[in-house]
Amino acid sequence: MASLRLLILLLLLHLHLHPHLSPLVSVSARKVSLSVYYEALCPYCSDFIVNRLPKLFSSGLISAVDLDLVPYGNARLDASGSIVCQHGQKECLLNTVEACAINARPIVQQHFSFIYCVERTVKDGQYANWEACFQQTGFDSNAVVDCYNNGYGVEIELQYKAQTDALQPPHLYVPWVTVNGQPIYEDYENFEHYICKAIDGVRPRACEGLFLTTFENEKPKEEEPFCLVEGMISSYRARKKHKLELQN
Repeated sequence: MASLRLLILLLLLHLHLHPHLSPLVSVSARKVSLSVYYEALCPYCSDFIVNRLPKLFSSGLISAVDLDLVPYGNARLDASGSIVCQHGQKECLLNTVEACAINARPIVQQHFSFIYCVERTVKDGQYANWEACFQQTGFDSNAVVDCYNNGYGVEIELQYKAQTDALQPPHLYVPWVTVNGQPIYEDYENFEHYICKAIDGVRPRACEGLFLTTFENEKPKEEEPFCLVEGMISSYRARKKHKLELQN
């Protein structure tokens, strides 16, 4: 727990001291949209948020990016209109808590530290202790708890459902990462490459040395690093179907 607290403090310190780090980004350049559709208890989502996304801040690339976190994932509505999450009610709780955190502090540098902390507890198998993240990050617990208890969190989740359902092409799994609205499929861990490629204007130093690699000729992996939409057997086959449909 001490190591987790230290990691969070370092992340918070970096976010506060360098919220716009990246001197070579043109002030007038349009930012690249990076959207991450995820669910709280998917292990691949927590791994991505804990081990990959922080590089966006530490490298300074965040100054060229509008990051949108969408904690809904592969959830669905049952016959009564209630949200049913892929990994059960605890996932629904954490999805809603994270949605409330985003609503309470819309600036990404402010809510990301809290979401990082919660997802770190998931990754460590300690998500029952997620409430400790309020103290560890200094996040206002009242705003989040009130949002959850008064039902507004569910309203936000329904908005995220509509946003997720509107994806074109539809998402196949989570984490589902898009850059300027276009999915990057299995290559989501290399999101920085796609951001740098999409930057209009002078690219920041964080882009130096990044070479874009794609998965076009890759064979299916033995273990697919995502949580598939219910009823989906293989993301590899589904992605091929996506591409064929887009070409027709």
